[in-house]
Amino acid sequence: MNDTDAARERLRRWRLVLGGEGDAGSGAGADGTGYALSGRDAAMDRTLEALYGAAAKDGTGRGGQGAAGGPRSAGLGAGAPQVARWLGDIRGYFPTSVVQVMQRDAIDRLGLSALLLEPEMLEAVEADVHLVGTLLSLNKAMPETTKETARAVVRKVVADLEKRLATRTRATLTGALDRSARISRPRHRDIDWDRTIRANLKNYLPEHRTVIPERLVGYGRAARGVRKEVILCIDQSGSMAASVVYASVFGAVLASMRSLATRLVVFDTAVVDLTDQLEDPVDVLFGTQLGGGTDINRALAYCQSRITRPADTVVVLISDLYEGGIRNEMLSRVAAMKASGVQFVTLLALSDEGAPSYDRAHAAALAGLGAPAFACTPDLFPEVMAAAIEKRQLPIPDKAEHR
Repeated sequence: MNDTDAARERLRRWRLVLGGEGDAGSGAGADGTGYALSGRDAAMDRTLEALYGAAAKDGTGRGGQGAAGGPRSAGLGAGAPQVARWLGDIRGYFPTSVVQVMQRDAIDRLGLSALLLEPEMLEAVEADVHLVGTLLSLNKAMPETTKETARAVVRKVVADLEKRLATRTRATLTGALDRSARISRPRHRDIDWDRTIRANLKNYLPEHRTVIPERLVGYGRAARGVRKEVILCIDQSGSMAASVVYASVFGAVLASMRSLATRLVVFDTAVVDLTDQLEDPVDVLFGTQLGGGTDINRALAYCQSRITRPADTVVVLISDLYEGGIRNEMLSRVAAMKASGVQFVTLLALSDEGAPSYDRAHAAALAGLGAPAFACTPDLFPEVMAAAIEKRQLPIPDKAEHR
């Protein structure tokens, strides 16, 4: 590409980013860039204008001027067929990651949630975690004719997540369960060579380029029975939608491991135990009710009452910590669980997003109890659980920010 072509490409990109006033001659305005769009670029511009243009912002559904000199149509209006066509257009012009962002923006900026109750809309969308969260929040208002389509959308997302996360999670936690049964005189096959080498580095012989292992470090193999108990305690307030989706998938994965006894509890101001539905995370998700208040203290009281082997139990609280219950009792329960030997993990979010909004005072108080609160991506979650099972330091990202 020569300098002239590169300059035109820059102008083209800026024109698409900035938008433009309608140009009666071209059907696509040049704006301050001096670059007019045509063909596929003009069509792409119209899809962007419908969502991000001035007409979309003021809700008029109109913007710019058309080729005939009249007003050019923009905005998504209120009809499902029109929105479905727009969804089909953006899928043709943009990659999946961009389509998902635009869908999210359309729902947030233009109030299109109600249209997701119509089957033709659901068949047109690009399914992702955020869309699932929106569908779950609409679950109670969803007509029967839409529910099966909605379940199909949710099941597709859940299947993709399980495919992405399950194998690594099982492998990581199986290793952690094996290592948690450490022994002092391991058999050859049970030697942890990585730890053994590190423990004997002082015995390195340069002339032989080897380490003399004076002390072997090993681990016993996990027995067939249940070795650890895991309780996932999930805040189902509206801001935690993505976390609920990921936690439900991980709950199903953990429940499939014989060495773990997994319990899944969701809460707002009430507490619901969904453990008996863990075989199917889609059932778990449709058993939640996103929105409402938050009573962490009541949820932890329920979880505490289900602990029978404190030293072998990991409790994972997934919440932004905006407590509507009794704060001091909540903190006292966490302190009591930790004192009994429970490994307590607080995740402010379990999602792909950055740092979430959360109650910093409560996060600081938990950190003071030795239970630091931090956000966690789905890819990091297996490592967090492995560290908790092995009772070692948690891999906390951005410690200074979340403590």
